[in-house]
Amino acid sequence: MSKLILVTGGSRSGKSSFAESLCISRENSTAYIATSTPFDEEMEDRVKKHKESRPSNWETYEIFKDIYSIIDNLGNKHQTVILDCVTLLVNNLIFDYGIDFDKCTPEETNEMEKYIKQQIEMLINEIKKTDLYFVIVTNELGMSLVPDNKLCRVYSDIVGRINQYIAKCADEVYFVVSGIPMKIKE
Repeated sequence: MSKLILVTGGSRSGKSSFAESLCISRENSTAYIATSTPFDEEMEDRVKKHKESRPSNWETYEIFKDIYSIIDNLGNKHQTVILDCVTLLVNNLIFDYGIDFDKCTPEETNEMEKYIKQQIEMLINEIKKTDLYFVIVTNELGMSLVPDNKLCRVYSDIVGRINQYIAKCADEVYFVVSGIPMKIKE
């Protein structure tokens, strides 16, 4: 039976480090799902720092779309999986979807959100079929100001609803503030 853990917090809260420590403590074969797609020097530097901070024996999978399609294979090779992070996953799915935010209708954004939620639902369904210890990292965006542009509002709304869905499905949820994890669901 799988165990699904969600780790959330603000930017630079220590959530990734905490999530990684949960996986390291298991002392078994671990897969790291990286959802980032480096598009500039700053992002390349962030990816480099993330890679350097995790154990070298972890196997990395760089993927943001159809992640559910690799879960069965991961379950055959590993006991622990960390996915970092949902906010970049949603970002990449939004831009991969190809919607024109200057001209799109609410119906089009609703369809895009439906597609993104299906990606997450299929991922969770595949995780539940395994015996994996699966840690998902995400940013908590709901504690800041409402963005002033449509793209950012749509993004924030989708991430918020996706985070709620994952938290509902998770066995445990941690909220990390200033490097201090607090268990908020057990």
